[in-house]
Amino acid sequence: MRIFRLFYIIYIALRFGLDEFILSHTKLKPLRGLINGLLFWRNKNRPRGERLRLALEALGPIFVKFGQMLSTRRDLIPLDIADELAKLQDQVPPFAFAEVEKTIQTAFNLPLHDVFLSFEEVAIASASVAQVHFSHLLDGTPVAVKVLRPGIAKTISHDLELLDTGAWLLQTLSSEGRRLKPREVVAEFAEHTQSELDLTLEAANCTRLAGNFPDKTLLVPDVYWDWCRKEVMVMQRMVGTPISQIEVLRAKGINIAKLAHDGVEIFFTQVFRDGFFHADMHPGNIQVATEGEYAGRYIALDFGIMGTLNDTDKYYLARNFLAFFNRDYRDVAMAHIESGWVPKDTNVEALETAVRAICEPVFNKPLKDISFGRTLLSLFQMSRKFGVVIQPQLVMLQKTLLNIEGLGRDLDPNIDLWQTAKPFLKRWMSEQIGWRNVAKSLKKELPFIAKNLPQMPRLVHQFLSQQTRVEQDAPIRQAIDALIKAQEKQARWQKRLTLIVALLLLLQLSALFMLWLA
Repeated sequence: MRIFRLFYIIYIALRFGLDEFILSHTKLKPLRGLINGLLFWRNKNRPRGERLRLALEALGPIFVKFGQMLSTRRDLIPLDIADELAKLQDQVPPFAFAEVEKTIQTAFNLPLHDVFLSFEEVAIASASVAQVHFSHLLDGTPVAVKVLRPGIAKTISHDLELLDTGAWLLQTLSSEGRRLKPREVVAEFAEHTQSELDLTLEAANCTRLAGNFPDKTLLVPDVYWDWCRKEVMVMQRMVGTPISQIEVLRAKGINIAKLAHDGVEIFFTQVFRDGFFHADMHPGNIQVATEGEYAGRYIALDFGIMGTLNDTDKYYLARNFLAFFNRDYRDVAMAHIESGWVPKDTNVEALETAVRAICEPVFNKPLKDISFGRTLLSLFQMSRKFGVVIQPQLVMLQKTLLNIEGLGRDLDPNIDLWQTAKPFLKRWMSEQIGWRNVAKSLKKELPFIAKNLPQMPRLVHQFLSQQTRVEQDAPIRQAIDALIKAQEKQARWQKRLTLIVALLLLLQLSALFMLWLA
């Protein structure tokens, strides 16, 4: 099944003329005429951005999400492509109302009119995994109803299998691939994607995020749990203006500069205070309230993909951010080593110098004058040199940071991202390492300490006895470890041989497939 999906991806790319993105390079231009001659049947009259969008839509939700992320990076891709990909945020073609009605009737085992007083047939928003319709409950309450696309779970499962295969190839063939841990990254992405296929899990995420902002600095819809099922989620209908409509927001009296500042602080609050953050913050999922007591505040939508960080992740992230802000590049290097993100024997001075060379040029500049694309590329090259181990649990955070930067750039190109975030992070770090945190931790652990204190002498004696046995068994363990390493080495060579045979077969099948297309 994976091989057929791979061929389908190649077919869609060729059908929509995406090969021009590769063949535009000077060394490959001679191949353009040959391929255009072989594939004379395709229509390339549409603009390249539109063809790319249509190709991503044809390939399904995983690829649509990739396009959504790209649409926020106007500093990295041409504007014509960014404008077209922005349509993927909430303008994915909807599925038929008959399918919506069928899904709801199956979920509740009731006719549609016995569940809702009224139901708008035209979707208000349509995305890669689900679409949203406005409706009214039987008591007249206005609500938004989210319904899964029929058969979407099977499609996503196939794409994730293909991604895992590609990650396995990269991890097996390349030492660089092993450092990047691609299979763990795909597994992390798959875990978050599964949440989108069960709308009760999304409803739980929505409720948790709302509970983290009881002061309504971030507006999150209420969930109507009695009307939520795996395929259907019913929530409060939110009224706002999409964040991408900046001129409309200005006309309604919204302070755009304050909005940009608030967005940065809300993001860092989610990450460092709560360790639970919205990880799909493209413009289609963010609105702004423009009326009433909450005018000027963000409205969050779509809670299928959420990120989590543990206390260790939060501490080292905050430490790195603050060290960057303070230009303390030695502490950046030390934090990387102490966290295990780089090998323990890394030369601290060399790492400090490399980080300084990359980050020093971006300080005291507004976003419009900073090339984060060049900075990211430099950091990637540095990470390869120093053997930085990619942390899979931080992949969603990295993706969200890209979205936040794109939004900040659109709202206020002159915002100083560093100065906006620095006070918040300093306050958070002070709370983590100050006396208040020590007192809080002691209070939390006091019941455990009181319960186990009488047993401490016996536990210490058991620990010391165990250490003695470990030392006595050391020669046996060394022999076992040597045997395991020999077996692992043999297994690696078997995998490589299998991979070579598989690649040769794939090349032959690809050649036959291209001949068939011709």
